[in-house]
Amino acid sequence: MASRTSEAVDRRELLRRSLEEWREPGAAELCELLEEMVRDTDSSGQTIRLERLKRAVYRLRIGCGPGLVLKRHVPAIAQTDRMLAERWLPALGLGDRCPRLLGAAAEREGRSVWHIYEDLGHESLAAERLPWRLAAAVDFVAQLHTRAAGHTLLPEVGWRARDHGVHFFASNLHEAIAVLEVLPGPRRQVPHEVTVARGRLLHRLYALLEDFPRRMRIMDEFGGPTTLLHGDLWPKNVFVTIDSDGPRTRLIDWDHVGVGSFSYDISTFLYQSSPEERPGVLRRYREAVERAGWRLPESRELNLLFHTAESARYVQRILWAAMALVNDGAEWGMRELVDYEGWFEALRPPLQATSL
Repeated sequence: MASRTSEAVDRRELLRRSLEEWREPGAAELCELLEEMVRDTDSSGQTIRLERLKRAVYRLRIGCGPGLVLKRHVPAIAQTDRMLAERWLPALGLGDRCPRLLGAAAEREGRSVWHIYEDLGHESLAAERLPWRLAAAVDFVAQLHTRAAGHTLLPEVGWRARDHGVHFFASNLHEAIAVLEVLPGPRRQVPHEVTVARGRLLHRLYALLEDFPRRMRIMDEFGGPTTLLHGDLWPKNVFVTIDSDGPRTRLIDWDHVGVGSFSYDISTFLYQSSPEERPGVLRRYREAVERAGWRLPESRELNLLFHTAESARYVQRILWAAMALVNDGAEWGMRELVDYEGWFEALRPPLQATSL
């Protein structure tokens, strides 16, 4: 018994030191929870491997057992992710379409919350973009959107999570312009390239603001019913495997979950697909939602919906970068403003042969 206790202490200390090397808050609390989770398993003498996947996200393996994903959230995001896994998706009959939440540990001062998820492995669309995987992913996104539309839990999702609708776009647009107008802030200088980027971004944002009434009319008429959105449908967040019932799609990183038009999710899917893939992706989504009674608009209206959604994401990032620069003098804010000016310049509608 003493030997097993000593091994547990050593293992916990090793994990704590590894996380603290990455300057992660709440390492001690997370390690205590992990030790409780493996206490009744035969894990003595097994090796521990901790892999940093990205900032605040790690993969943990103890011996040959299944992997665990450790992810640090701010408390608000931790709460919405928990409600998604335990309340919102199960209410749609889709509770198995996200990683299982196995445990949570709050940092002592309450500034961070660690979640422990099952590890879905490496079979994301980013790793293996096979046609059957892509088709299964599109079918699932259509299923998510059509099942959630009109559900009585949507107001709760919008209140607790994010609003990806037209009004959120409008408020971010006004706020981004206001912050860029006062950049770089009192007693602060910025490089010439940032000043140039600021001017060009203001020009683009004012053009969007002038065009906003038209875009709002299109969104109101063609945006479809409000539904549940993943909010960040990059290929790396989409996992497709085969089980006894056929292809099975699960989505990770629901940190941007919210409500709004289907176009917010599908625009990401299209912009993260090659131009050659996009017609097939849209056709597959159209056919899937039509089986549920939806009818999508024609390509011209869809192009404006998708371009507006992508522009809304750009505007939000510009707002956060500008605030970080004005309020905190953050250098990353300068880099992002320059980057987003270039990306905005290159942004085009995702579908060919139509215009805005």
